[in-house]
Amino acid sequence: MADIDGYHEQLQRDAQFLCSDRRLHTELVDGLVLQLNRIYPQILSDKEAHRFRNLSVPTKVRLAMLLKHLQALGEEACHEFYRGLHIHAEDVYFSLPSRVRRREMADPKWTNTVAIRQERYVLNDRGPKFFLSCFSFAAGLAMLYYYGEGEALGSTGQILHCSAAGLSSGAKDILISYIEVGTRNK
Repeated sequence: MADIDGYHEQLQRDAQFLCSDRRLHTELVDGLVLQLNRIYPQILSDKEAHRFRNLSVPTKVRLAMLLKHLQALGEEACHEFYRGLHIHAEDVYFSLPSRVRRREMADPKWTNTVAIRQERYVLNDRGPKFFLSCFSFAAGLAMLYYYGEGEALGSTGQILHCSAAGLSSGAKDILISYIEVGTRNK
């Protein structure tokens, strides 16, 4: 992609990616519409902004309609959309196909490692409370297993067999085999 490509051409290339990206949720699209409406009312009037913020229409459809509208308005409208996207969703902005190609063309041998952004890998979207609860459960089972072998707590095998009921089949098999090995060693 040449540097002479304008924002209008870039938006035409990036439109499919933007409409399929899950990171562009309702609040983000509404924020972009509000920014275009409040800061640049010549680009997006109040009536048009209301149409693009209608929650009865799915977000992907509203986004596709907004992109078509901005492309019809021309270069300046597309440029302001990219500016708003950069402000509201920097991770989406830097993962656009036009931005990736521009970085690749600027450094074809990938010698500039400082410019490469580290991607954040999310294992799940449940948050830190879920992680802490799972970790606490596992730590509790481990403590119960290792310290429960004495006569103070009694037999932990029955408790561990019951706690294996809610686990997946692979985890259940491993937990029960540890219990059986522990009871054989006594």
